Amino acid sequence: MSLRINEVAQAAGVNRETLRYYERRGLLEQPDRSPGGHRLYDERAVQTLRIIKAAQRLGFTLDEVADLIEVGRRRGRDSGLQARARAKLVEVEERMADLAAIRDNLRAALDAGCNDLHQCATSDCCPLPFVEITTRKADA
Repeated sequence: MSLRINEVAQAAGVNRETLRYYERRGLLEQPDRSPGGHRLYDERAVQTLRIIKAAQRLGFTLDEVADLIEVGRRRGRDSGLQARARAKLVEVEERMADLAAIRDNLRAALDAGCNDLHQCATSDCCPLPFVEITTRKADA
């Protein structure tokens, strides 16, 4: 069964321009064309689009998704997802720790009544980290 671009976009929850963009990026295989030049997709295109969107919701970038799809095409079912998911989980946990530190600093600044950054920068009681803090990335 062949689907037109609007049908595929609607079924996958994306717009037509997104679909075309994914084609240009190589995330989606080039579809067949009708005699009139219309794109004709199969159900696999809908599935691939859903996979792309799910991977993005898991935090994978389009480049990472493209790599996963390409590796999967070459190797079949073994796309290395387990290893990549573990690495992405480490990255997400690091970002969460960084965000928690930011949240804690903002709460402390609110609790301390900080209202002027110049005044706070010269005050010993200001909880904001005006001195550059070495992060995990700098240590690595």
